[in-house]
Amino acid sequence: MMLNNHINLPEWRERAIQFEQSLNSVVLGLDHQVRALTISIFSRGHVLLEGDVGVGKTTLLRAAAQLLGGEYERIEGAIDLMPSDFLYHAYLDEKGQPAVSPGPLLQHEENLAVFFFNEINRARPQAHSLLLRLMAERSTQAFNREYSFPHLTVFADRNRLEREETFELPAAARDRFFMEISVEAPNDRDLQRELMFNARFHNVDVLIDSLPAGLVPYAALNEVSDAIQSSVRAELALQDYAVNLWRALRAPSEFGVVLEDVDVSRLVAGGASPRGMAMLMRAARSRAWLEGRDYLTPDDIRAVFYETVAHRIFFTPAYELRRENIAPRLLNCVLDQVSAP
Repeated sequence: MMLNNHINLPEWRERAIQFEQSLNSVVLGLDHQVRALTISIFSRGHVLLEGDVGVGKTTLLRAAAQLLGGEYERIEGAIDLMPSDFLYHAYLDEKGQPAVSPGPLLQHEENLAVFFFNEINRARPQAHSLLLRLMAERSTQAFNREYSFPHLTVFADRNRLEREETFELPAAARDRFFMEISVEAPNDRDLQRELMFNARFHNVDVLIDSLPAGLVPYAALNEVSDAIQSSVRAELALQDYAVNLWRALRAPSEFGVVLEDVDVSRLVAGGASPRGMAMLMRAARSRAWLEGRDYLTPDDIRAVFYETVAHRIFFTPAYELRRENIAPRLLNCVLDQVSAP
């Protein structure tokens, strides 16, 4: 690919660092999650946050939307949410006549920068189906025409604890998310004290409004991302390492992966697709760029491995219910077993 010569990548890297610093000023103890979110945004990927209630998932996503600028829309996951609720509102006008107005997805058309799906696992699969095309193609069809959202980033969050009236995301929907990022409350005592007693963190609206809107202009990110991907090279030894990781994920027993209480030869049902592994390398290149390098290292891959790969590995039914326990062990063992250059 040709490098976009008019894109000043050092200047954009400074913007990216400021973006991270701004996010870290409104959520405490989430440095790793903020870095992962930054990598996703500069890789032009969609993001799913998962965690307990009240740990800062929504605050983090709202802060990112503020820093990107552009139009922002949000929809709440609910058991009765239907695909049409994204597209239009039907109501009676002042004359008592039926009328239709654009829904949250269509109000701003190509100026829509961020669409936030709150508590996505509360929505039925019918609602997820519309989201699939939106994330894959950044477009949808309604009112006999095509709507395009070339600069759109989809954010979603999922409550890890509550299971009543919730629906598991289908494999196809999970695979569309560039990263799944786990968010937990900080364990550091000083950070806990700060969150409890510093009134600055008690009013989220004021906190978000304090951030500079449009610090990272959303409409430029497509070109910036292309320039980043073009600027970071991967030597042959690094390419071999990445391919071996892929092969080990698909057939872990052939690479000597051993997990206690797991028949590794019958563990993996599918996943680690070409698209998924391509997303891993996009994330790794963005990470290298954020670190100030124009070449990939094994550490770049390892740093983004779990967030980009774990949700794209699907286990056989006997092990799927133990995913939260098995997936981290599998990925760590694969990283240990595959030799890095």
